[in-house]
Amino acid sequence: MAQVLEFKLPDLGEGLTEAEIVRWLVEVGDVVAVDQLVVEVETAKAMVEVPCPYGGVVTARFGEEGTEMPVGAPLLTVAVGAPAGAGDGGAVKDERSDEGSGNVLVGYGTGAPPARRRRVRPAGGPAGAPSPAGTSPVRTVPGRPEPVGAASPDTAGMPRNAREGAAPSRGDGPVPVISPLVRRLARENGVDLRELEGSGPEGLILRADVEYALRAAATGRQRPSATPVAAPVDGLRDQVASYADIASVVPGGSGVSRGTTPQGVRVPLRGVRGTVADKLSRSRREIPDATCWVDADATELMQARRAMNAVGGPKISLLALLARICTAALARFPELNSTVDMDAREIVRLDQVHLGFAAQTERGLVVPVVRDAHARDAEGLSAEFGRLTEAARTGTLTPAELTGGTFTLNNYGVFGVDGSTPIINHPEAAMLGVGRIIPKPWVHQGELAVRQVVQLSLSFDHRVCDGGTAGGFLRYVADCVEQPAVLLRTL
Repeated sequence: MAQVLEFKLPDLGEGLTEAEIVRWLVEVGDVVAVDQLVVEVETAKAMVEVPCPYGGVVTARFGEEGTEMPVGAPLLTVAVGAPAGAGDGGAVKDERSDEGSGNVLVGYGTGAPPARRRRVRPAGGPAGAPSPAGTSPVRTVPGRPEPVGAASPDTAGMPRNAREGAAPSRGDGPVPVISPLVRRLARENGVDLRELEGSGPEGLILRADVEYALRAAATGRQRPSATPVAAPVDGLRDQVASYADIASVVPGGSGVSRGTTPQGVRVPLRGVRGTVADKLSRSRREIPDATCWVDADATELMQARRAMNAVGGPKISLLALLARICTAALARFPELNSTVDMDAREIVRLDQVHLGFAAQTERGLVVPVVRDAHARDAEGLSAEFGRLTEAARTGTLTPAELTGGTFTLNNYGVFGVDGSTPIINHPEAAMLGVGRIIPKPWVHQGELAVRQVVQLSLSFDHRVCDGGTAGGFLRYVADCVEQPAVLLRTL
């Protein structure tokens, strides 16, 4: 007899609480082996391929591609020991499936089956009655999305492709909500989920739907809909009503638009972009930052790089040379390699330099971290920058490679701009920005000449140091850029 095991979205580490389903790697009805990759998810830190700890037949998937799922929500169910399919004469049974696998993610162990597994029989069926032919019993949980491809009592006799196209009906049962977090948001704000029209797949209620309802309640507007909804009368939901067209004034216009929501493309702030937005907002709220900048003659630095690369061997990148200068400057001005603990009202000066660098990717801005940058030479820094940059472009950075930075180097010159006032990467205390290096008129050795000039900017947390320290750091960096031999005195 098949035993149905539920596989939940595991804890992916680094305090992550949710992930977005990017791509399913298996279909309902597929046979999976222990530790086979079943789904690709995107967290706020990286893309992760998730292995299933059970071997058997996939009986249900929870969540469509593009759906955000909280950690602990079910991803799929697997029938262990279920028939493998017509004609094979055997059963799917992995010797390790009963005890799970040892290949675990953070907070997700499979040493024993779940303590409780409840199977829900079809409505109207007698206790202990077998499931309809061709289906396996699956667990359903109120408040969670309908399992993708799972057979319901109304669709058990349909072909699989027909079942997958059948839309669930709310009726008097639980309202389909994308996650418990959304249900809690609605409950805490007094939003009746039964009165909302979900914008997700098959009417699934998303967080955006609840937030829209909250904004509409605050402004006295409603989301127009042609679908009748139930309105409470004396506590009963037996009177049918429709949303009315609500006149709303168009900002900046002289006319009135009736029954329409604001026009434009809505881009959800989630995944990497959402995390960046949260961190930048927090930085602006919590860090009293200031910025100083200086122009520097980078001609000799560029000549030194060409000379280093002319002798053969691995190429040294400009970013690696700037990183080497940063670590030397931080050794002289350790106040900028620190963080602020406001609970203890202490400045924590850090012993090691874990250097973050901003990398623009198709998924948004990410900041990979070079561990122990202070202990690496220019060649080692170049190699690590190259490895992390490639991982950023392919979306294979791990959460550990995106966290734990103590200072950030931002080369925005690659975008063709001269200067910027960087926003500090919370909870760090400073960020060095580097503009493009271009020929400019410059007074060199008392004469006007064309030199390779770069603008350097330093944003710093004014709580950790005053302008004198920040200026000293930036001036030392500029001196090393102008005369790389200055750096030799610190090696």
